[in-house]
Amino acid sequence: MKVLVIDVGGTHVKILATGETEHRQFESGPGLTAQQMVDGVLAAATGWTFNRVSLGFPGPVLHDRPVAEPHNLGKGWVAFDYKTAFGRATHVINDAAMQALGSYRGGKMLFLGFGTGLGTAMIVDGIVEPMELGHLPYRKATYEDYVGVRGLTRFGKKKWRECVADVIARLSAALEPSDIVLGGGNAKKLDVLPPLCRLGDNANAFIGGFRLWEPEGVKVMARESARHAQAKAAAHAAARAPRQ
Repeated sequence: MKVLVIDVGGTHVKILATGETEHRQFESGPGLTAQQMVDGVLAAATGWTFNRVSLGFPGPVLHDRPVAEPHNLGKGWVAFDYKTAFGRATHVINDAAMQALGSYRGGKMLFLGFGTGLGTAMIVDGIVEPMELGHLPYRKATYEDYVGVRGLTRFGKKKWRECVADVIARLSAALEPSDIVLGGGNAKKLDVLPPLCRLGDNANAFIGGFRLWEPEGVKVMARESARHAQAKAAAHAAARAPRQ
């Protein structure tokens, strides 16, 4: 079995296949559609052999399908048929959950991905629970507005670090994890790590994607009901609505 892992982000789409040592990537951005992503992936994967696909999607997922359009990409992701488009068996999982899965060492772990936005997931005794905490209200906007790339650009590195520390403290107090992994491209901009925190690595997303197909690896259990997923989608859509 050879797996192609796809990590879809707000600025780049990164891919890696079983047996390869260097990932490949291309730019994404706010106009990227699902079909454009597939076309870009297949072009970038030229010369690689794979018969399974793991897709990390930046938004809520249920039963291998997105349930809301992505916050930082184009339209058309929810109704898209990924298995048919790739012509191979395909698992779709929240991108933060995929990187969390690749970072997991046991116990109760909180994953926070500081990139274009804020990716969040928890793993408790091997059970993966993707979350959309980045779109919850925080101060005058949302967590993502303060600790995502928009916050870094708007406030500068010093203020951004203060916001990150505050967000980590709040989520740690609420969720009580025994381990906190800070991932995403901007996590390395932190000069001091808060208690219980360790730096992750974007490459862990690929490890998580490979693990999705391992029968003896960490098991991903879909504990979310359709009602729960719909609630997440509604919250996600509300966060995108223009503020009055």
